[in-house]
Amino acid sequence: MSDQIRTNLLNRTLNHVRNVWQDVSGSAFQKHLKLSPSLPDDEIPQLKDWINSCLNHPGGEVTARQHTAQLGSNYLDMDTDGRLRFLQLLSRDYDVDNNIIEAAIEQWREASPEQRPAARIALRDSLDPPRQRLLTQFTELPDGVKFLVDMRAELLQQLRQQPELATLEADLKRVLVNWFDIGLLRLEQITWQSSAQILEKLIAYEAVHAIQSWDDLKNRLESDRRCFAFFHPNMPDEPLIFVEVALVQGLADNVQTLLDEQAPVLDLSQADTAIFYSISNAQKGLAGISFGNFLIKQVVRKLQQDFPGLKQFSTLSPIPGFTRWLSRQDDEQLAAMPGGADWIQIRQPQWASEWTFGWQQQETIERSYREPLLQLAAHYLAVEKRRGQTALDPVSHFHLSNGAEVARINWLADCSDNGLKQSAGMMVNYLYNLDKITQRVQDYSAEGDVAMSSAVKALLKV
Repeated sequence: MSDQIRTNLLNRTLNHVRNVWQDVSGSAFQKHLKLSPSLPDDEIPQLKDWINSCLNHPGGEVTARQHTAQLGSNYLDMDTDGRLRFLQLLSRDYDVDNNIIEAAIEQWREASPEQRPAARIALRDSLDPPRQRLLTQFTELPDGVKFLVDMRAELLQQLRQQPELATLEADLKRVLVNWFDIGLLRLEQITWQSSAQILEKLIAYEAVHAIQSWDDLKNRLESDRRCFAFFHPNMPDEPLIFVEVALVQGLADNVQTLLDEQAPVLDLSQADTAIFYSISNAQKGLAGISFGNFLIKQVVRKLQQDFPGLKQFSTLSPIPGFTRWLSRQDDEQLAAMPGGADWIQIRQPQWASEWTFGWQQQETIERSYREPLLQLAAHYLAVEKRRGQTALDPVSHFHLSNGAEVARINWLADCSDNGLKQSAGMMVNYLYNLDKITQRVQDYSAEGDVAMSSAVKALLKV
């Protein structure tokens, strides 16, 4: 369901931007740019002339704006190869000029005290590539910010095969960071009464637990559920990131139970715990521009105001890298970990492909796997680090860096195919103790210290 909705949304968005930018181009505009979808070599000079006209403003600001709108419309009409060639051109031919930088450095070194301020400005300007100005011009167009967000999403997809695009991606990220300051974002609650457009996007962008149907979505927006999202004034109909919350009694330990459409709606006067069970970044082009920690803090504040009886704020989170990490450990490495020696003895020969084949329904196997895998998961979350300090698991790093505690590892908490494949069905409760958040953030960021409950420490035998 979500794939089809995502495709329909993308097509509608592209058509909308094309129509808006055709209006911006204006019927009085004398010159027109029409490039082939594949951007063949013989059209590159024409494209460069057009980009230069956007940058140099020969016909004034209005003409440059019209040029930029037509340039963006042509980019939207290109196929995958054409867009790649367009991005490679921006990266290669509109980068900084090293000779200009070196001259500006020399001028700054030789400047008198009175000349230093002007020399410093000239040096700073020399470090801005021409494409930075072009990217900024897109933000002045209707839906131009969304256009750049989607362009960066394509760039990020290309980087592994096209590392020469890294500097262009960094320039584009810098433009977007300036636009997406946290002070500009607004928090909104999404309900069943929200617009159909927003509800469609909730289905399309849900990245943790796929929304299976409209009934599933309605269940997630019931009176004992909450959904909040950040929006930006330049993208008012596009959620940037959203969080789904369940108001329950005690820590939830199974996501299928939490999302059961047949489960009775809880009387909110009985709720003592808010469970954050899904946090989804809706815009791939904003990867690396963090909103999640601000979202959680604002949602906690909002829930405290609305429900003073809430005593706990926790997540029910996946462990996305666990089975992949486990598959890479040799027997010598496993033997040094809690539960590792037992796992070596009991794992099935086909264990690496077994996670999605009903092993959890075989009582003997399920019972024997439970303790060693819980111990190994605790080791993975609390001990395994990236570059010696931050948690290897990305979800764990996110919550630990925001002051959470690894409170409980739940066995067979997600028996979906994806849950079994990525974490042998286990999930984690990260608990946010509001009185200890600040200190835990400091301890984790400074020393890599992982806050954990006595139950998790017991699994590690510490």
